Amino acid sequence: MADTYVRHVELLGFEKRFYPSQHYVYMFLVKWSDQSEKLIYRRYPEIHTFHKTLKEMFPIEAGDIDAKDRIIPSLPAPKWLDSQRTTETRQGTLAEYCRSLLNLPPKISRCQLVRSFFKVRPEDETPPAPHPFKRNETYVMTRDRVRTTTSEITGPVMLDSYRVIADYSKSSKYELNLKAGDLVDIVEKSPNGWWFCQYETQRGWAPAAYLEPLDGPDEREEPEPNYAGELYKTTKAYKAVEDDELTLEVGETIEVIHKLLDGWWVIRKGEETGYYPSMFLCRTGQKKEVEAEKDIVRRETPPPRRSTIRNAQSIHAKGRQRISQDTYRRQSRRFLQQRGRLPSQPRKNSRAALVEKNGDTAAPSKDEAKKTPVIPPRPSQELIMERCTENTRKRISIHAN
Repeated sequence: MADTYVRHVELLGFEKRFYPSQHYVYMFLVKWSDQSEKLIYRRYPEIHTFHKTLKEMFPIEAGDIDAKDRIIPSLPAPKWLDSQRTTETRQGTLAEYCRSLLNLPPKISRCQLVRSFFKVRPEDETPPAPHPFKRNETYVMTRDRVRTTTSEITGPVMLDSYRVIADYSKSSKYELNLKAGDLVDIVEKSPNGWWFCQYETQRGWAPAAYLEPLDGPDEREEPEPNYAGELYKTTKAYKAVEDDELTLEVGETIEVIHKLLDGWWVIRKGEETGYYPSMFLCRTGQKKEVEAEKDIVRRETPPPRRSTIRNAQSIHAKGRQRISQDTYRRQSRRFLQQRGRLPSQPRKNSRAALVEKNGDTAAPSKDEAKKTPVIPPRPSQELIMERCTENTRKRISIHAN
């Protein structure tokens, strides 16, 4: 069996630690060829040491013999003393370095040195003991960052904290065991409904349905429904378990009308709407969009839904606002009719609806038809003169003379 290799490396941000002394470590989400994902932490000096060792292994590709042959990307040397500003502004360069590194020929990008450097270490899974008085500070980069120039990198953002609403037992070693009332920090919100979380010194995946924001029951990042729909194709068959879900086979084309953060999207198939696991969908259309979907790890089972969680304990008095499938269906049908994609249906209280219901296609009777009013005959000249005013009669007599 071939050795696994690094398929993708994403720089998530950096962490400021205070034990045993203040220092900074970068957070990388490493995706391997066997579809596994690992979160690792590396200090910049050891990243640069890895870079120098790689150049020594491949002197031709490093440009040591002829500068024209260089394909290994450059990486600035570390400074004597790292500050938070330096660590932050270096993220763009480091993210671009990782991207260029994995685009090198396989003899470099899949060599033993690269695999060993990005392999998870014991200290990655069990970080050193925290400072007795200070908590580690985590900063993440936004997804719409530009990696080429440091001036366009957005500022750091503190990780969002969420509360666990019910006990959850992990089903794989990559997940977290959660207890109701625990507070977790969200490192990554994957669109498939599995979020990468950090709880104290533990890290792993957890279903988004088991988590709620602290400031309110509703998700601020959740988009509004888009009844125009986006074309997707099913990559795996799914049989509906709940009444508001849809059953589809592999390869069916559907329209996504609402992308929910819990990984259960509302889709439209013909005139029907229902929930479907987003992890079993891939976008159709442009090649770039299809390739982007490959970065999402495909799991075997979808995350649980909020409606299936028993003994959920929320701190919010008001529950989360959810749109019913009847509303989705009604609004979707109205949108399609406005766009001419569906024929307009007669109103239920109209005569056409009653005729169709009763199967009566006969013409209306004479009693039901309205009679056409009779046009009265034109009055005679004497009658007109009799009914007009005195002033009008004088004017007529003047014109007559």
